[in-house]
Amino acid sequence: MGRAEREVVARGARLAEAAGQVAEDHERAVTAVREALRPLHEELVRQELERLPVARLRDVTEGRLRLDELEAGGFRTVQDVLGAGSYRLRQTPGVGRRTADQVVAAARQLAEAVEEYVAVRLDVDRPEPRGTALVVALHVLVEAGPQARRAAEAGRALADRMAPLLDGARPATGRWRMLLAGREARRRALAAVAELRALVEEAEGDGVPERFAQASVDLLRRPENDLAAWVDFERRAADYYGLLADIADHGPDAAAAEGHLPDEVAGRVREQRLEDTHLLVSLRGYQSFGARFALAQRRVLLGDEMGLGKTVQAVAVLAHLAAEGQSHFMVVCPASVLINWTREIATRSTLRPVPLHGPGRQAAFADWKGGGGVAVTTFDALRGFPTPGGGELGMLVVDEAHYVKNPAALRTIAVRSWAERCAHVLFLTGTPMENRVAEFRNLVGILRPDFARLVGTEEAAHGSKAFRKAVAPVYLRRNQRDVLSELPALQHTDEWEEPSRADAQAYAEAVRSGNFMAMRRAAYARPQQSAKLGRLRELVREAAENGLKAVVFSAFREVLGAVAEALGEVHGPLGGGLPPERRQQIVDGFTAAPGHAVLLAQIEAGGIGLNLQAASVVILCEPQLKPTVERQAVARAHRMGQVRPVQVHRLLTTGGLDERLVERSQTKDRLFDAYARRSAVAESTPDAVDISDVTLARRIVAEEQARLGLAVEPADGAVEA
Repeated sequence: MGRAEREVVARGARLAEAAGQVAEDHERAVTAVREALRPLHEELVRQELERLPVARLRDVTEGRLRLDELEAGGFRTVQDVLGAGSYRLRQTPGVGRRTADQVVAAARQLAEAVEEYVAVRLDVDRPEPRGTALVVALHVLVEAGPQARRAAEAGRALADRMAPLLDGARPATGRWRMLLAGREARRRALAAVAELRALVEEAEGDGVPERFAQASVDLLRRPENDLAAWVDFERRAADYYGLLADIADHGPDAAAAEGHLPDEVAGRVREQRLEDTHLLVSLRGYQSFGARFALAQRRVLLGDEMGLGKTVQAVAVLAHLAAEGQSHFMVVCPASVLINWTREIATRSTLRPVPLHGPGRQAAFADWKGGGGVAVTTFDALRGFPTPGGGELGMLVVDEAHYVKNPAALRTIAVRSWAERCAHVLFLTGTPMENRVAEFRNLVGILRPDFARLVGTEEAAHGSKAFRKAVAPVYLRRNQRDVLSELPALQHTDEWEEPSRADAQAYAEAVRSGNFMAMRRAAYARPQQSAKLGRLRELVREAAENGLKAVVFSAFREVLGAVAEALGEVHGPLGGGLPPERRQQIVDGFTAAPGHAVLLAQIEAGGIGLNLQAASVVILCEPQLKPTVERQAVARAHRMGQVRPVQVHRLLTTGGLDERLVERSQTKDRLFDAYARRSAVAESTPDAVDISDVTLARRIVAEEQARLGLAVEPADGAVEA
């Protein structure tokens, strides 16, 4: 006894110290967020209580309180009552001790309710010190990522486990200690040393000390400066708000977050564990519930409203199954979103995406069969692959599941064939199924043939909640207004599309001629084969399914003409040549239109001087050279008076100009622009913060001509922006 035992205990003490340190570092970061949030939240609560008239106290007591004397005494709001307290209220003529105590109790009850539902919103365009403190505190946790949270949780558990072992092993660290200890104490000490050795060797073999150290470093890293934190918040606002909701514990109503499922189903889902080892993002509470719903119920349809993150919930399910040992998964989706799926899997998880599309799809399929991962393919391509054997496929995910609503369609037959050989199947659709019971029955026929026969139209006739309760075993849907506490939120999505052959040809012709503006318009030059127009139609259709208004921006009249022809009935387009009165008439008509409507606008014309808060879906047909132009256009919809979250979809094609413009916007230009945009000059003259359009255009044209190996056709002035 001695040296070997001392070494084991020393290694254990170092591991326990690292474990305790990472847990402490994480708790410190969380505490910093809570402390920064408190004054902002208290101020919001106070403002809300100042807006509540004293008469609202009658509602709390079902009309039993007499408030005439209080109002006569100058107490106008609930905040007035709370500020005064029972003693000062009793100084009011006609108000006794009992009434005063009851009034204060009712006011506190209202205050508690207000504290639950008010949510802090951060204004990126008008940052103030308290908001900046909160953004900076949140930045630490967002940047550290879910890996730091997992490390802290593991560290806390490991430290708790090791504390009694280290205490019990202490006698074994010295000869005299062991001699002086009793027989039972010596036996316990040797047992503790043995358990410590096994624990430390396992942790060191798994790289746990390194993970703890890295997490501690990440949790101590602050942003470069306050503005850098605001810039990151603007880019990843959903991550910041999601983390804030978890820490503040001011999430949405539990019943709404759980889709108003009946207790027996919701209870089963709550008990379902979700393993997030392979996830690189944190889930919101309702997203975690959606993933666990898919796991607990095994074959389901997730019908969340657009913008709530159905994709990330599906990725979370795949990550859980991968952690349990499954290796092969299949995602089937329209060709227009195949690239998005591949990117989402790669950036939000450690899983390997394998696109099965194009001429090389059979070779890619063979690679997937041998190496595993998440295969991503289209409905049509799925028919060309052999169906798996039983137990080979961990999960089948079908995006835009309403594409397989027709039982006789070839794509439906292929999906059904794969679904029959897979225990876990997840259908995704933003289309509200309670409005399409026949379609819903057909989809459930693939998921749960036994259940499909029980689905009738009676429940739908009694409203969405009745319908969802009846179909709860297979269907979960949540709405934005019910689960996003920071409404109105702003959600940006880059819609990457693979250019069609016609798109590529038009682009090559524009590059060869050196015409920069033609390069920007090339994706719409041949509308019948345009990949971007195809995705735009899908986005507008989904907005229509959910009764949302959409505004479509482009810099080019020709592009808006192609969009108008593709969509049919639209408002506009708004252009710079329209008289102001006519522009406002078009906007008023769009705003007054019942339900869904589409407004087309040139981005320079529609982005300035108009209020478009009736729109909650914004579609940008192409990236702009100046980030300020995009922001000003989006700000027309995302402004005071907007009651819905604003979803911004920017249409992009791979392999050319769009990628270059997006890369530019993600470099230091973003931070520079943020500095400039905070100044009075930038607010009044946005052109001042962007580099020369002509210089940028000439550089990109030359680089694209070189990349494509195209002979240059002289075109004087063609690159001018």
